[in-house]
Amino acid sequence: MQPSEEQRELQRTVRRLLERSADSAALRKAVESDVGYDTEVWRRLAAEVGVAALGVPERYDGTGFTALESMLVLEELGGMLTPSPMLGSAVLATQALLLSGDDQACHDLLPALARGERTAALAWLGPNAWGPDSTAVTACPTSAGASVLTGRAHHVLDGDTADDLVVAARTGDGIGLFAVGADQEGLERRPANGMDLTRRLSTVTLDHCQGRLLGEDGTGTQVLTRVRDLACAGLAMEQVGAAARCLQQTVAYTKEREQFGRPIGSFQAIKHRLADLYVLVQTARSAAYAATAAAAEPDAGDLAHGAAVAKVYCSEALFAVASEAVQLHGGIAITWEHDAQLYLKRAHGSMQLFGQPRAHVSRLADVILG
Repeated sequence: MQPSEEQRELQRTVRRLLERSADSAALRKAVESDVGYDTEVWRRLAAEVGVAALGVPERYDGTGFTALESMLVLEELGGMLTPSPMLGSAVLATQALLLSGDDQACHDLLPALARGERTAALAWLGPNAWGPDSTAVTACPTSAGASVLTGRAHHVLDGDTADDLVVAARTGDGIGLFAVGADQEGLERRPANGMDLTRRLSTVTLDHCQGRLLGEDGTGTQVLTRVRDLACAGLAMEQVGAAARCLQQTVAYTKEREQFGRPIGSFQAIKHRLADLYVLVQTARSAAYAATAAAAEPDAGDLAHGAAVAKVYCSEALFAVASEAVQLHGGIAITWEHDAQLYLKRAHGSMQLFGQPRAHVSRLADVILG
């Protein structure tokens, strides 16, 4: 896939905004804030660029593009390691709402999400699995026609700060999706400690919380299967952006750092290592773009295949680039003031997010072998 000129301009616009407002000091200030990201940067991204509205149809006050444009934005956010609700709210939660087929819920929730005035989080995972049916939450119907949800969801992106929650719960008919008010009694949301400080994860505990069924009961597994694939494709774009930016910074450093009276980048051994990393980044971009192109098409098989490939290859590519960056920067790379350690931590965290690469290798084998 080759992005169109309009899509390239979207990426350039996002990049310019981030370069003007998000430097290393701002990044550290953002991750230490109560919400884990810079609310002013997110407001500008949503209001001036419309990033939260890209994947939302016009009838819900969105711009009517596909998930592809949202993922191109993720590449730029990944490059700067910019913490934001983009992946968790504008991709996961928004797509779950759309795929639920619940028109009324979409009318109620999506306009504010598209404007960036509110954020949403998708809570579906149990403690030890990343499958679409791995929820540890159960839902029991009440005589009033509502449902009561009990259980705990793990690894919820921005789950402790989101204004709205979409929760997957096990019902008598399978897995259902439920809209849950974030301010009701019985709901406890706590940030989870993770290696990647630029990614806000949380646990969401529900103790007899009221939930409104989204769409048809029992369709949650189908919805979450596609949402997980979209998540992997979006994550791969983040990883490619981070790998490219990390490599760029490393190349620049090798031109400045001197040994034996000359820049270390002039040594042939260093040139070979950097050339190998460049090839790795470009092939990872090809894998991520293939998955992104599949995300804009209705064929679930193509997306499942592309997302699994991208998740495996881009996870390993970012880890390789970030690891070499630490080696080539030397001791300064592991200090808090330097960004190299943040890229390495992002590589570790992203590799685990939505399932380890080996799990997707097994899934890829299932897809290929039918």
